[in-house]
Amino acid sequence: MMSGAVPARAIVLAAGLGTRMRPITDTMPKPLVKVGGHPMIDRALDALQAAGVETVVVNVHHFADRMIDHLAGRGDFVTISDERDRLLDSAGGVVKALPQLGEKPFLLLNADSFWIDGADPELRRLALAWDEGAMDILLMLSPLDTAIGHNGKADFTQDAAGRLSRAVDRTQGLVYAGAAMLHPRIFDGAAAEPHGLNLYFDRAIAAGRLYGLPMRGHWFTVGTPEAIGEAEAELSRLGR
Repeated sequence: MMSGAVPARAIVLAAGLGTRMRPITDTMPKPLVKVGGHPMIDRALDALQAAGVETVVVNVHHFADRMIDHLAGRGDFVTISDERDRLLDSAGGVVKALPQLGEKPFLLLNADSFWIDGADPELRRLALAWDEGAMDILLMLSPLDTAIGHNGKADFTQDAAGRLSRAVDRTQGLVYAGAAMLHPRIFDGAAAEPHGLNLYFDRAIAAGRLYGLPMRGHWFTVGTPEAIGEAEAELSRLGR
């Protein structure tokens, strides 16, 4: 069933230690690192709000108090999933937050990547492409040659129907752009223990239910201090 509706709820994964961003993250959480004058998490939240999402769950661990203080400015739009006791990795963090996310498909964003939309907002394009009858997960993808700040390796290849497989020749293919739409049923029986989303990507591939949507905008991933300058230079080039 094609829905087209942007999900009411989303999660932004923001709890990581940001070890590759040291020494900056020795004194602050990575999602609050500014790129082009804006904390990266604000770019994610702004995109979700503009798309019509009503509630966003943000998980916190590293410098959690600073994250919570910053997010308080968003009012009821943001709720917190507190992982101060234990970091749960990407999937464990989602499982812990499931009571806040509900039983319908939701959006997921990484806090350390962002994009500049093309003519049509990417999150709305993602929602329009969602087909609950065929899909368990729909990933937003960047062409390898336009991914700004990426390490140069492809993650997936795509067939004519849009289904994804793991890239074998990683010099060709598409990159997971840190945004996705997921159905919560994929986490049935899962525990809020540390584990990653790649497990669920692989299960969906095996079932023929992992799909992707190549984006039309410009995708940025900022994983190291050096990547900040690269991203800012490209933003300046784009007039953003």
